[in-house]
Amino acid sequence: MKDEGKQRRFPTGDLARVAVFAALIAVLGLPGSLNVFGNAVPITLQTLGVMLAGAILGTWRAALAVAVLLVLVAAGLPLLAGGRGGLGVFAGPSAGFLIGWVPGAALTGWLVERAGRNPGIVRLVVACLLGGVGVIYLFGIPVQAAITGVSLGKTALLSAAFLPGDLIKAVLASIVARGTQRAYPDAVPAVHQERLRTGAGR
Repeated sequence: MKDEGKQRRFPTGDLARVAVFAALIAVLGLPGSLNVFGNAVPITLQTLGVMLAGAILGTWRAALAVAVLLVLVAAGLPLLAGGRGGLGVFAGPSAGFLIGWVPGAALTGWLVERAGRNPGIVRLVVACLLGGVGVIYLFGIPVQAAITGVSLGKTALLSAAFLPGDLIKAVLASIVARGTQRAYPDAVPAVHQERLRTGAGR
């Protein structure tokens, strides 16, 4: 009976989706990174993957996908933009932003789950902005300020350079997620949850 319960809680399909999105976030690091205005934290495409994970996977699967990626990074695999990896990245200026990916993806997923079976673009954009931008900044900016010794206000000002790109990523993630959900209804987190509750999820 215990084994059957575990299978219901962690379907094979869900584990596969978690792995796919962990790989997607890693692949989005291949174009590399860009440092602007002297900011020690680079601009990358990987937060786009974090937003997509939340919008399509929902709360716990999105958080797990990001956590899997970060564990692999901590183990030394160069999966972050610019080929970065190893425990050292969690002691650098980007550490807070990386840690913020997990709750950021989770909040995005949680908000999309509550948008129901047919989440609109506006709700998706808001979810991506609150989780994939707001939460990540909330973790990232104070940690960056503490590590670099730069004031919190100046660090926040430097991070403002990320906002235009993050807004574009939120819109793009929402468009991709909505298109995917129209073609594949199980990509709507609320629909997926309903199928799991009725025993139809795999």
